Amino acid sequence: MTKFTAYTAETAPEAAKPTLEAIKNTFGFLPNLQANMAEAPELLAGYTALWDLFSKTSLTVHEQQVVYMTANYENDCHYCMAGHTTLAKMQKVDAGVIAALRSGETLPDAKLEALHRYATIIVRNRGFASDADIEAFLAAGYTRRNALEVVLGVATKVMSNYTNHLTHTQLDPFMKGNEWTKPVAKAA
Repeated sequence: MTKFTAYTAETAPEAAKPTLEAIKNTFGFLPNLQANMAEAPELLAGYTALWDLFSKTSLTVHEQQVVYMTANYENDCHYCMAGHTTLAKMQKVDAGVIAALRSGETLPDAKLEALHRYATIIVRNRGFASDADIEAFLAAGYTRRNALEVVLGVATKVMSNYTNHLTHTQLDPFMKGNEWTKPVAKAA
C-alpha cells in the first residue's frame, strides 16, 4: 500500500499552510482528510473552495447533507460517510433519513427522496440525467438551479471521496460511533 503523509499545519507544504490553519481554526482540529490533501495544496484549496460554495447554495443544510451522503454512498467512502453522519446528526437531520442514506434505502421524506434519487443518477451516470429524470426532480419542488447545485455538491465529494480512496484516510475521533461500511447489495 502506498503511504501518504498526513501533514500538520506546521509540516505541510508552504502553499497549504494558510488553508490548514484556517481549517484548524474553524474546526478546532485538523481533520485527517485535509491533512492528507495538503500533499497537493491546490487540491486542498479547491476542495475548501467548493465546500464553501456548496454551503451557500439555495439547498438547505439538510438537502446538502442528502447530496453529500448520497455521493459518499455511491462512491463507497467510509471516511466521508462517517463524517457526514456525524455532521447530519449535529444539524438535526431526521434519524430515519440518515439511516436510509447509510443503508441505500428509500428516504422517508418524499421531497428528500426525490433529491436523493436525482443525486444518485448524477453520480452513477456521471452527469447524464434524462429529461424524465430532471422533470421528476423539478416536479418534486426543486428548481433548475438546484439541479445544477447538485453537480457542485457531487464534485465536492468526488474530490474528498477519491482522496480518501487513494490515501486510506483514517477516521477522526469525532466520528466514533458513526463508522460505516457499504452494505452488500440485496438480491433482487
